[in-house]
Order: sequence, then structure tokens, then C-alpha cells
Amino acid sequence: MRFHTSQEASYNDYVEEMRQREYPMIKGITYLDHAGTTLYSKSLMERFSSEMVSNAFGNPHSASSSSIASSRRVDDVRLKLLRHFNADPSEFDVVFVANATAAVKLVIEAFRNADGGYWYGYHRDSHTSLVGARESAKSHTCFGSDDEVGRWIEGGCKTESGKVGLFSYPAQSNMNGRRLPLEWSSQVRSHSKSSNSTIYSLLDAAALVSTTTLDLSDPEFATDFTAVSLYKIFGFPDLGALIVRRDAGEVFQGRQYFGGGTVDMVVCVKEQWYARKSETLHDQLEDGTLPIHSIVALGLALVLHEELFGSFDKISKHTSSLANRLYSGLTSMKHGNGVPACEVYKDPAASYGDSRTQGAIVAFNLRNSQYGWVSNSEVEKLASIKNIHIRTGGLCNPGGIASSLGLAPWEMRENFSAGQRCGEENDIRSGKPTGMIRASLGAMSTVSDVDAFLAFIREFFVEGTTQPEHAIARVDSPLSSVPFHVESLTIYPIKSCAGWKIAASKPWEVRKEGLAWDREWCLVHQGTGMALTQKRYPRMALLRPSIDLEGGVLRVRVVGSAPTGSRQREVAVPLSWDPSYFLSDQELQHQMARVCGDKINAHTYKSAETAEFFSDTLGVPCQLARFPLMGTPSGGGRHSKAHIQPYQNRAVGALGTSSSSDAEVSPALPQPIKLSNESPILVISRSSLNRLNEHIKASGGKAAQAEVFRANIVLAENMESFPGAEQPYIEDQWRSALIGQRRFRMLGSCRRCQMVCVDQDTAVKNEEPFVTLSKTRRFDGKVFFGQHACYVHAGRDRAGPADQFPTIQVGDSAWPSAEPV
Repeated sequence: MRFHTSQEASYNDYVEEMRQREYPMIKGITYLDHAGTTLYSKSLMERFSSEMVSNAFGNPHSASSSSIASSRRVDDVRLKLLRHFNADPSEFDVVFVANATAAVKLVIEAFRNADGGYWYGYHRDSHTSLVGARESAKSHTCFGSDDEVGRWIEGGCKTESGKVGLFSYPAQSNMNGRRLPLEWSSQVRSHSKSSNSTIYSLLDAAALVSTTTLDLSDPEFATDFTAVSLYKIFGFPDLGALIVRRDAGEVFQGRQYFGGGTVDMVVCVKEQWYARKSETLHDQLEDGTLPIHSIVALGLALVLHEELFGSFDKISKHTSSLANRLYSGLTSMKHGNGVPACEVYKDPAASYGDSRTQGAIVAFNLRNSQYGWVSNSEVEKLASIKNIHIRTGGLCNPGGIASSLGLAPWEMRENFSAGQRCGEENDIRSGKPTGMIRASLGAMSTVSDVDAFLAFIREFFVEGTTQPEHAIARVDSPLSSVPFHVESLTIYPIKSCAGWKIAASKPWEVRKEGLAWDREWCLVHQGTGMALTQKRYPRMALLRPSIDLEGGVLRVRVVGSAPTGSRQREVAVPLSWDPSYFLSDQELQHQMARVCGDKINAHTYKSAETAEFFSDTLGVPCQLARFPLMGTPSGGGRHSKAHIQPYQNRAVGALGTSSSSDAEVSPALPQPIKLSNESPILVISRSSLNRLNEHIKASGGKAAQAEVFRANIVLAENMESFPGAEQPYIEDQWRSALIGQRRFRMLGSCRRCQMVCVDQDTAVKNEEPFVTLSKTRRFDGKVFFGQHACYVHAGRDRAGPADQFPTIQVGDSAWPSAEPV
């Protein structure tokens, strides 16, 4: 480890030791999302708890001793916060709000009432909270560069005639940590006065003040309005503040709304009149009862933060050094063929290691050895498994993202119309990423965090000179001669809950939307209507559904103990498509729900007993829902999203099969699905699973069971095959398969996420098999295992009696083919 000075090394060692006792919540994890929120210390929570149980804090709007205690404490903390920013209380006031966004909104509400409207200008690097303010302005301007701002200032800060103006910008970009010139505020003030304009300034300081201090000692240099999020400095409490130059407080005089605590008198019977409080600005703007306890916690945080970390000058130097180490490590990474692995989005005006121009944030994207972009969602999946906390996506900074990634407005609109949303998996469109990766450091970050993250990137995303030999299967014999059979059939009646294996002797109906009873139910959150998934609620693996055809019910039992200690171990609901024959109107309710981004019509089971069973098991308020609606046996509007992947076309082309397979395969028509994510049926190969487990065990990991992949059909080579006949990953080349007497179309490889790491017996999350999959089964930046499929009906002209009730069963022969159906 290299440090510029021994003091830097000593301070890092101190923070490393101190956080072992003060930040136990990050033991075993690498936390690199301090720009989202930093972490709170153990001592802060202990002191706050002690303060709460030792004192009675009442509503300040009273004269009782508890109310007086609250008022005094609020006044003291308000003064402490001003001193933290070196702000003279005679020149500045503090208004407590929920967060920096609420502070911005409070300012905008005042300007919205200006006679004739107001002009609004904002910098390209602004957070969406500042961008959104333009919607209430009479006219607005987005400054695309620092030079544009400079020319506007030198030109006298001109706006449309007769309009008051507001110029806003971030003190530090929340996207890449670049620090913008603080002197703009005073320049705007002086130049606008000389040209008889009235332009105020608004500074978003939320990102800046998390790792450095903001000096407001000179009121002529300071911004008129400064918005801060205090939880980004201290981790707790969840509180924000608006710091106002008293000379600029006049803009709030036209504010129309008033609430409890901001008025001295209100008349509302026969006449409408009120008198605002006039003693202080914060008295006029803090509507309702203040967040007393949060302000008490803030007072404790201000003191304790200095006790733990010393001055902000130390924090700034420490985090600046760490950011420089991270930046240097990422920019030096190269693939085996010399191609850079990382593209870091650093502003030309900023320099890592210089805290005046650059904060403790590194924003970047990854490239593979062929210059292709790596999907950010894949990075985030692996990071989650390795307990690394980062942020990916649009980062709430539309201007910075667009300019850094070279996204024109028409491209962003086109991406949106094609379904691109923040957080969705398809984050590379038309050859460009739609977002980026952000690693941000905080006061309690150390060299070990930086080095752990760099090691993570090297292990999983820096390629050597050769590709894994087993990545794409190669065979010389025709696929039609490979003997396979159905090893097992499994359905998942309730989406994301455990599977139910179909008995070997039982023929099972296959429909165009999948196997009978597969994913017809789901659990939905009682508040949001969102379908629950095992990715967020691993305990869903402990819910074991089964189909009781004789009883005509779906039975669900739970294994293990429920968090609340509920004694209820099983529930049952009718299998009938029209459960109203068996349940009362009070037990069923038509409801909209959301599954994988799709809105669906569903019936929820309103039985308190049923809801309690699932809620107690998962520890979240939820209800069982049925899809499709009664009387609609088809998919009810949802369709498959799977498609043949580019790497599969390359694999097929290498076989020298028909010319139609060498080119891009035409996408299959969307198939109806119920509650599955992408396709009616999922198929995996036993040989592929065996090969995967060989690699897992070679690295000391626990072998993966077939159940974690949630496949409906497991195909295996026949036992009489000659030794060594296993062909792992041969399914990459399948385009169709004849199983028993049924024809299936392969729709493409299944893209995997970290849900495969949930142990289906214990509901405990592990690293495998996703870690090994990411090293052996990543193509075009995505991880694949298994194949999506659908049943292809023989058609009316060829339909026989068997096609009227098509079935497959365990033991059926399977003949895959590279030829599409």
C-alpha cells in the first residue's frame, strides 16, 4: 500500500481499527455507495437511544417543560449546524426539511409565485432535483458546459426582460464527483446587479458536504440558497436543511401556503385573514411540528462525527487519496490483448487526488476484450453476491449521463419507447450503455475497500488471452443422433416458491403457455401489488406447493419455522379456474398486480387465514393471487420475451449445418405465458449441470442442485450411451426438440441472476453457482444457463387424438435438433 505521507497511512489504520467497533454493519461487506447515503456509527445510535429514554421532548408549540426542552434543543442544534458551515447566524438561517430535494422544492415554491413568472438556469451536471425545477419556470436554460456559464455571467446574466431569475448548480456532481466552481454564486450576484437583473443562486451541496466542509464564512461569496442532506454526512438522522442568506429571504414573502406553527393568527369564519410569524425566516417556513427527535439526533451526530474522524480536512484528504487509488487501479486494468477494461468518466477539469476539483466518486463502465460493453446489471448481480455495495444506472443525473455516454435526446427517447427504464436488465442499447457504475467513498472507507473492489473487477471482468474451452459446446456428430431422455419434470405452481416434482409414472399436460399448473399463482405485496420474488425474499424457497388432483386443491406447506412463530403449517385453495364456486365473494377480490413489469388482472384470496400463513412465513404482508382470471385458460395478455442469443448463432454456425442456421435466426413469435419471467418452459441439461459442478468443486465450492435453476424439464443422455458421451452445453445449439411425441421450439438461452444462489432447502444465499457461471458462461456481457422453450401444436391438419390432450412424462425420449421448427 502506497501513501504520500505517514500521516495518511496512520489515519487509514486508525479508521480501519475504529470502524471495527463503530460500524459493525459493514463487517464482511464492501460498502461503496456513500453518495447514496453514508453509514451511521454504533455510538451515535447508543447515544441517541440514551437521550430518548432520559428526556421527555414535547411538541415545541406549547409552554410545558417538555416543550421548552424541545425548543431549546432545536435552537442549539440549529446554531451548531450553522457553525459547522462557518455561517454567521446574523447572516444565515437554517430551515429544517426532509432532504436536499425538499430544500430545493421549498425554494422553487417561492419563485413560482413571482409576478410574471421566473427564469431558471441550471448546469448540465445537475441532479434531477434541480432539473425538475424548470417545469414551473416561465422560461429555462440548461448550460451545457462551464464555458457556457462563464459567458453568461460575463454577459451580465441576462434573462428575459422583467423576470426574476434563479441559477442553480451542484457543488459536486453526484455522478462522477467532479467539483464545480463555488465562486459562480458571487459572480452571478455581482454581474446581475451591474446589469439591473435580479438573479439568485441555488447550490445543491448534498454530494459535496459528505466528505468535505462548505465554508460560508463570507456571506458575499456564499450562495443565496444551499441545500444539504444531513444523512449523507452522518448516516443518521434522515434529515435535510436549507441554508438561506438572510438578504435573500425576501423571495419567500410571496409564499401563499401556511401551516401549523408558521402563523400567529388565522381568521377563517366570515373573514379570511392571517398573520405570518415574522421573528425569523425559519419560523415562517417550517410548516407543522418539527422532526424534534431527528434534530436531537443531528446535534449528537455533529459532536460525535468530529470525535470519531477529527476535522473534515482529514476526511477530505483521506477520501481523496482513496479515490485516486481507485481511479488509478481501474484505469490501469487491461485485458490479455491489451484492450483497456474500464472507461472512467472523469471531467477534463478535474484531477483525482486534488480535492479542490474532484470528490470521492469514480464513475465508469466496463468493456470486454473485444471493446464491447459489459452490462451494468451483470456487474451489480455479481457485486451483490460478493457483498459489494455499489450503484448502477442513470444515477439521477440525466445531463451528466447523456454527455458522458454520448446519448443524443432522440436516442434517449428511442430507448425509453423501447422499454428502457432505470434498473432494467437490457442496459446496452444500439451499441451504447444507458447508465454507468458508480463507486463512492465515505469517511469510514479504507484502503481495504478499494483493494477489495479492484480485486473483484480483476477476477470477474478482466479477460486473459484465451476464452474458456468449455464456454461453447462443439460436436462433430449430427444433433439428431444424440440420445436424451426426460430425467425429471417440475412445475412451480406459485411463482418464486419451491417446485413440485411430477411423479415418473404420471403423464403431464403441456399447453402453449407451459406445463399445466405451472406459475398460475403468485404472492403479491398487500401495499404495492408487486409480485414477490425469491431474489428479495429467499424464504419463499421454504414454501412447498403441491397439486392434489384428487382433492382438487393446491396445497402449500412450509418447512422450517416462521419468523413470527405461527403454528399454521398448511393452506389449500381450489384448483378450479372459477374458484367462486368454492369461495365466497368476501374471500376473492379482483385486483391489478405487477409481475416482471407487466400489469396483470388477478384474483387475490382475501382469507385472513391464507394471508396470515404467507405473511408470517415470509415476514412481509402479502396475499396469494391467481392468474389467469377464471374462465381464461390462455396467458391473459403476457407473452414471452426470450430470444436466440448472438453467441448461440455463432455456435450453430460452427457446426456447418444448414445455411439458415448460419445467419441470424429469425425471432420466434411471442408465446403466451402465465407468471413465468420470459418463456412458457425452461429446459436444462444434466450434462451441463455436471460440468458446471465440476468447476464449482474444483474451486472448493458446494455443488449446485438442479432445483436452483427452476427448470421445468431436465434432459439427460441415456444411460446406455458410451462412456464420455456427455456433451455439456450442447443445448446452446438446439433450435427444437422432439420429446416423446411432442415438438418443442427453443426460444433462446436463459439469462441468469443471483437468485440461483438461494439454497432451496435452507433459503440461505450462497455465492455459487453464479460466481462460477459468471466465469464460464458469460457471453456478450451476460450470464446464461439453460434454454427457454415452448410447445408447438401439431396444427389442425396434422392433429390426432393425442394432440387434443398433449402430455409428456419422465422417461420420454428426447431428440434435440439444430434445425428450427
